[in-house]
This record gives sequence, structure tokens and C-alpha cells, in this order.
Amino acid sequence: MIEHVTTKRGQLRIYLGAAPGVGKTYAMLGEAHRRLERGTDVVAAVVETHGRNKTAKLLEGIEMIPPRYVEYRGARFPELDVEAVLRRHPQVVLVDELAHTNTPGSKNPKRWQDVQEILDAGITVISTVNIQHLEGLNDVVEQITGIEQKEKIPDEIVRAADQVELVDITPEALRRRLAHGNVYAAERVDAALSNYFRTGNLTALREIALLWLADQVDAALEKYRADKKITATWEARERVVVAVTGGPESETLVRRASRIASKSSAELMVVHVIRGDGLAGVSAPQLGRPRLDKPRCDQPALVLRRHAAGLRPRDERHAARRRHIAAIAMGTPV
Repeated sequence: MIEHVTTKRGQLRIYLGAAPGVGKTYAMLGEAHRRLERGTDVVAAVVETHGRNKTAKLLEGIEMIPPRYVEYRGARFPELDVEAVLRRHPQVVLVDELAHTNTPGSKNPKRWQDVQEILDAGITVISTVNIQHLEGLNDVVEQITGIEQKEKIPDEIVRAADQVELVDITPEALRRRLAHGNVYAAERVDAALSNYFRTGNLTALREIALLWLADQVDAALEKYRADKKITATWEARERVVVAVTGGPESETLVRRASRIASKSSAELMVVHVIRGDGLAGVSAPQLGRPRLDKPRCDQPALVLRRHAAGLRPRDERHAARRRHIAAIAMGTPV
């Protein structure tokens, strides 16, 4: 008789940040120590301290799996040693910087692919990622910062994580941390403060991270309601909805809806109706980022796309119930 043993897949836990230096690696190491205190077998396979003394100090007491070195163009580069992790087979492994691109010649092009192998072996992985590395937000971040992100990770990999925790810090606090030399070396501080780490950039990136995470919470709530067959509307937070086509009047309508939402601390939702003759004027990404281009609008917005062809009121009522909307404001006939 042959017994087939099914290995339970490991869990993926991600610390998400809006920018470098918010404390993702520090939070990951803090969790590792808490798990060790509870008797969990935890090891570290990749931890990038970036020369930060407080972060490096947290490595004390955590078993390290040495990296595997890959030779490329006459140099040797350290990479995650997946085989060593599988041989050691801890309960939990720390793998920093999930969006990292592996050195050419590695088994997998991307670190997140290495992590999938570890998860398949039944090992839980704790990792980190910045919001600007998500493929779906890459172009938005580039517009804000003027910097193209080379390292990207598919959104669905992060969405599929068992837990995603935002490591949040105000732009002012992050800039202070940077100025004190706790993020980059002293010679890089001035350039960083006047470029990527400008207050406006950090505010926008933080908002994008918060909105992205809120959308994941909504998705989790919808799944829970579907699993439990709950159909009643939950008015946990009021939502104001405005329908626009992307024409010249759209920005004005979004601003008006934003003011209405602000008065009641409601969430603003833009239903972007796509006409059969194509769109002109405001694009869906622009409508979804009203706070990033003041004074257009004071409220962040969730954008839904609908095609005008075949659009029926009954369908929209169903969508409203599914998203727990208590009130709908149609800005213009569609």
C-alpha cells in the first residue's frame, strides 16, 4: 500500500511600505523574535539591513542561512539559497525584498518565484515589499516620483498573501529619520530629501498604499459575505458615488462629489462609464488620484469601470449592494 502525503502549503506574510526606510525589515525582524519567544523555529535567509545599525542589531539571536553566490560578468552576487532553506526546513523563514530581481544564471528570474517554491514545501515566509514595486501601480508611481522602478512584482502575488500589514509612517517622520542618517548614508541624505523623499512624493505614495490596502480589505469582506451568504447592506462607512464618462465635465463632477463625501466623512467612488465611441478628456487613473493633484479634489476615490453598451440600472443596483453603498449620486445621464 502506497501512502500519499500531502504537504500543507506555507503561509505568506508581507510587510508593505509606501517608501524605503519606513521600517519594513525592522518590523519583520521584530516578528521573528516574537515567534522565537513562542518556540517557533525561525531562520533568516535574506535580510537587507542597508547599513542601519538598529536593524542589524535585531539579527542577533536569529539563525542565518548563508546566501548562494552566483557568478555574473566576473563578479559574485549573493542570492537566496532555496535548496539550503528546503534542506533546513524551518517552520518560518525571513526573505526580505520580495520584488528583487535575481542575478542572471539563477534558477528563477525573480525572488518571489523562489518564495513560491519555499511555500510549496510547507514553509511559512515573512517578506517585505514597497508599494512602488507593484506592477499595477508602477506607472502611477513613476508619474509621481519621476523615477522608473526596474524591479516589479505582479499584484496578484501580493494579493494572494495570507496577511499583508502596512508599515505606516508620516512623511514628516520619515524625512526626519532620513535627515538623522537612519535610512541612507550621510552623503546621500540631501539628494534624497530634495528628490524622491520630497514631502509631496511621500504623501502621495502613502495615500496610494493606504488605498491599495483598503481595496484588499474590501475584497476580503466581500469574500466573507459571499462565503456566509450575507446579502444585507452593511453601512460601516457611507459611500458617495458619481458616474462620469471621462468627458470635459468629469473633473467638475468629481470635485462636487468629493465635497459631498467630505462633509459626511464618506468614501468617494467614481463609476467610469466607457462609451462605445472611445474616451476623451480625463482618464480613469486621473479620476482615481484626485488628491494627488490638488485642488482638483479633496477625497481619494475608488474607480470602477463600466461599459455603456448594455448598462442596466438593475446591474448597477446589484453592484451597489455588493459594495455596501448606502447612497448613489448620478452626476450626469449616461
